[in-house]
Amino acid sequence: MERVYECCCGLDVHKETVVACLRMPGERGQRRIEVRTFGTTTPELLAFGDWLTEHRCTHVAMESTGVYWKPVFNLLESVCEVLLVNARHIKMVPGRKTDVCDAEWLATLARAGLLKPSFVPPERLRRLRLVSRQRQKLAGMLAAEKNRLGKVLADAGVRLGVVVSDLNGKSARAMIAALIAGATPEEALRHADRRLKAPREEIAAALDGEISAEHTFVLSTILAHIDFLEQSIRAFDAHLVAGLNLPEEKNALALLQTIPGIDRIGAAMLLVEIGTNMALFAGSDHLASWAGMCPGNNKSAGKRKRERQRKGNSYVRRLLCEFAQAARKTQSLFQAKHRAVAIRRGFKRAIMACAHKMLRIIWAMLLRKQPYRDATVDYEALSVRRNAPRWIRALKRFGYLPASAATR
Repeated sequence: MERVYECCCGLDVHKETVVACLRMPGERGQRRIEVRTFGTTTPELLAFGDWLTEHRCTHVAMESTGVYWKPVFNLLESVCEVLLVNARHIKMVPGRKTDVCDAEWLATLARAGLLKPSFVPPERLRRLRLVSRQRQKLAGMLAAEKNRLGKVLADAGVRLGVVVSDLNGKSARAMIAALIAGATPEEALRHADRRLKAPREEIAAALDGEISAEHTFVLSTILAHIDFLEQSIRAFDAHLVAGLNLPEEKNALALLQTIPGIDRIGAAMLLVEIGTNMALFAGSDHLASWAGMCPGNNKSAGKRKRERQRKGNSYVRRLLCEFAQAARKTQSLFQAKHRAVAIRRGFKRAIMACAHKMLRIIWAMLLRKQPYRDATVDYEALSVRRNAPRWIRALKRFGYLPASAATR
């Protein structure tokens, strides 16, 4: 095994302790190993950093174990080069599983240059990840509360969800609030918007239920919680977009919004996960593999065996699946892709295929700094179809066309 680095350190990181194995040159060209255990508090980590500096350690390697690696990585980032590696790539030799052996094996691999570091975004994007991921948690809580609202109404005999498409729409919320306040179904019906398609008799019948004091209490609490979550999500959205204030981040944010199915908040949440520098990934397939969006690779004796998708960044996967769900309903290549795969493999695999294709397109767009152009859409004809009536009216007004000219 060829030696690449003179002094390296391997870390086995836990919740309360960090086991460090330092490999450095000793006398007569022999290796020298020093093992120490540090705590995970800030003073202990600062002492750990001083210990590495004292021994002139240049490279530190550790596994990405949960969230415990983050404070260690943040502190050592300014001291030496930190290699955060996938635990799957450095399996320990069977029968030698201890913290010290793990740390020593990491140091051995790092010293020989056999470790491939995982992608870690810059510090400012790592801080924005906290906002983005908490925002996704709040969105999940909001969806759960909205579903619970419908269940409590159904328990009270109010079948409003049958006659309206959205229980959290303006009209539905107004009618629910009236029922909570003690109004009769006829009085609550006055809050229904005229644009509701269901007949008024059906809506009144759906509002007729037996709402007890317990139903009123639970419904009031749920509605208050929904309002709080919606207000919190708006605050998180504003903070997230304001944090992406660098020119390259603003440009990337605008580029991502040219893809069907991606809005401003979705683009911001994706950027804080994958960053803006696509040169850090060897290719679009590397990015897809890191995110866990590509199919497994298991081939032996000329036969391709079935393998499940590998684990990756679950937040990126969730965002891309949401984008794919929206893009499949648009006039784009994603719609054609979804239809072609869904026939053969089913709906869920078709969504994953669209999300995989979208991620590869995103890599190319951010690398080349070019907006999305769909090969299946004639943008010139689309622009003419949208703007032709306005153009013809302007030509008539300024005398370039007779006023009697027909407008199609």
